[in-house]
Amino acid sequence: MNLDCLVGSPSPILTPPRSRRAEIMASHISNDKRFLIFFDFDETIVDETSDDMVVQAAPGQHLPGWLKDTYQPGRYNEYMQRVLAYLAEQGVTESDMRNVMEKMPATPGMLTLLQYLRTRPQTDFEVVLLSDANTFFIESWLRRAGARQLFHRIFSNPATFNKDGRLVMRPFHSHDCPRCPDNMCKQVVVRDYVARRAQERGRPYQRVFYVGDGANDFCPALSLGPRDVAFPRREFPMHRLITETHEAMPGEFKAVTVPWANAEDVVQRLRKHVVE
Repeated sequence: MNLDCLVGSPSPILTPPRSRRAEIMASHISNDKRFLIFFDFDETIVDETSDDMVVQAAPGQHLPGWLKDTYQPGRYNEYMQRVLAYLAEQGVTESDMRNVMEKMPATPGMLTLLQYLRTRPQTDFEVVLLSDANTFFIESWLRRAGARQLFHRIFSNPATFNKDGRLVMRPFHSHDCPRCPDNMCKQVVVRDYVARRAQERGRPYQRVFYVGDGANDFCPALSLGPRDVAFPRREFPMHRLITETHEAMPGEFKAVTVPWANAEDVVQRLRKHVVE
């Protein structure tokens, strides 16, 4: 699954991630990038939900009923904090969780898409990951796949191990969006990031792309303009919500919509845009 094996470059040096609030910063981003592309993580880059997969590290690979019964709609982040606390109490270690994360399969064609982005000229794509998972799960998989250096920024719920060996996750931010869970509205992140980078660059991007699958990927895609492209995973909630919006409120969703079942479909579309 190692992406570096595919592109023939050496594995990245594993250095401790640097964080500012809940954003993992990469090295300085040059301002000459033509395009900005956002990726979701769960069921977009990887073909699983990392929060579900971590349960494989639990005793018997399942959670007790009393714990699952504590889940409340819109408060999944709080529920996962309790799950992580339970795993620590059961003796699940950092290494145990990392091993589970590293084994998650990529979605069909995704390694080809990441390879394509890695091999494009430096002036083509600024690549950002935006996920309601957590930084530890994401970093574990990306480093194992050799894909960490591709991402200029990672926005996710911050998660670090405390002195007792427990993975402690915090909410990414607070917001007022009624569509999204309390801990993260991806549209807020997308809007703020695009505006900040446009100011730093002195000009907008030629196009913004968004690759996702879930209902919480629909909200940020609403902020895209008519020159931008939304890539919803075919027949997943993001795709269904876009389709329903086109039918109920024509013109409300402005971006060009390109559904994908295999991420190589995304590669084919990107190839058309880089020659513009």
